[in-house]
Amino acid sequence: MAQAWRCNGLRWSADGPELAWDGGRRSALTWGKRVAFGVAEGGVRTCVGARGHACPVRAVVPGRSTGARCEECARLDRAHSVAADTIADDPRPYHVYLAWFGPGMTKVGITALERGSARLLEQGAVCFSWLGAGPLMAARRTEELLRAALRVPDRIPYADKRAVRSALPASAAERAAEVEDLHAKAAALEGWPESLTRESCQPVDHAGAFGLTDLPAAVGEVTELVAGGAVSGRLVAAAGPDLHLETGGGVVVVDTRLMRGWGLVPAADAELSLPLREFRSQTRIQEGLF
Repeated sequence: MAQAWRCNGLRWSADGPELAWDGGRRSALTWGKRVAFGVAEGGVRTCVGARGHACPVRAVVPGRSTGARCEECARLDRAHSVAADTIADDPRPYHVYLAWFGPGMTKVGITALERGSARLLEQGAVCFSWLGAGPLMAARRTEELLRAALRVPDRIPYADKRAVRSALPASAAERAAEVEDLHAKAAALEGWPESLTRESCQPVDHAGAFGLTDLPAAVGEVTELVAGGAVSGRLVAAAGPDLHLETGGGVVVVDTRLMRGWGLVPAADAELSLPLREFRSQTRIQEGLF
């Protein structure tokens, strides 16, 4: 039986996307590269643990869970999470940003200054701009100011992001328009924390880094991995945790978070044999006036 590898998900480096594996190994992903893997017959998905520690009971977790953690490990992980508002005394400085994922989909968020733009790549932000930088609580208050005054959300569902990636505006200027508009409206608001240093709008575009130019529309997304299942396809794009693979039946999106917790084996010439949710066509013919 072929050796099984445990995937730690998609990572973004200065050189582009990479798949990370237990033991520290990384697999660089380049456009056109064939990505193929399967789950051995009889395989089960086990909890990936929390905060760098293995799950003490190696609990079995559902195939559709993007967190890949059991209830107890998920609780421990969120107990030390800035995103979950469980750490109020983090001394590190934070950036506040506006991130755009497609028409009508702009969010506000924060990320540690030391991480640079890594968080934006991990979320699949097609365009973004910094709003300012300062202490954690000042960044949080700024985030809440935009949510309350401008109704800017702090989350965009991944399903919505995937649905528009192949139909984005062609130019970087068009992709930056909503970020620039919201940045100007945010700058005009009163009530910004004094300890937050504001930054001018300087949109950064990730369409090239993600390979979104001329991206074919996806026919569907893998909903979970299953024992005995496999997928093989040519990589045409990657954004956030998602791989867009060109298979014999069209482009399929694979959320690499679903790969965590499984023992994966090579499957070079495999057909797609994983559960798939088909995307509905974005256009339909109106058959009548009413």
